[in-house]
Amino acid sequence: MAISLEKGQRVNVGLPKFTVGLGWDANSSVGQDFDLDASVFILGENKKLISDDYFVFYNNLKSPDGAVEHTGDNLTGAGDGDDESLLIDLSKINPAVSEITFVVTIHKAAERKQNFGQVRNSFVRIYNPNTNEEILKYDLDEDFSIETAVEFGRLYKRNGEWKFEAVGVGLKGGLEDYLNKYN
Repeated sequence: MAISLEKGQRVNVGLPKFTVGLGWDANSSVGQDFDLDASVFILGENKKLISDDYFVFYNNLKSPDGAVEHTGDNLTGAGDGDDESLLIDLSKINPAVSEITFVVTIHKAAERKQNFGQVRNSFVRIYNPNTNEEILKYDLDEDFSIETAVEFGRLYKRNGEWKFEAVGVGLKGGLEDYLNKYN
């Protein structure tokens, strides 16, 4: 049975290979599709990208070490379940990596006047791809009324073990704010 996390809670992942699923639904009253994008920042001890190639998103689907792979961009968020997925293989991770941060942003948020307050049922989950067993899930039930980017969660290495932290922190500047923070 999956562990249901609350904001700030941390748990040991316990698997070298797993899938991170991210999901959301847009409020139907908004009138136009939401294009939410999952991005991954693969960071060193200094909390910065170890190189630009370690920023994984819809235009760079795989990290150079092969440890993180984005399965592709969902342009509408339609349907049930995961909207975007990331394949993680910690056995391949560059030894310089100490943290992997999962961020979801709204594409063209300012132009479309969209924010995370118009998004519901947002979640991040980790599951075993071989058995489909869900290891953990974090439902973001907060109202992000002005934010256009949200850090859903992060994996970090502590004493040789990888742990997941439910973060749930938003920024209103979109992806650019996170690029400035981690670059």
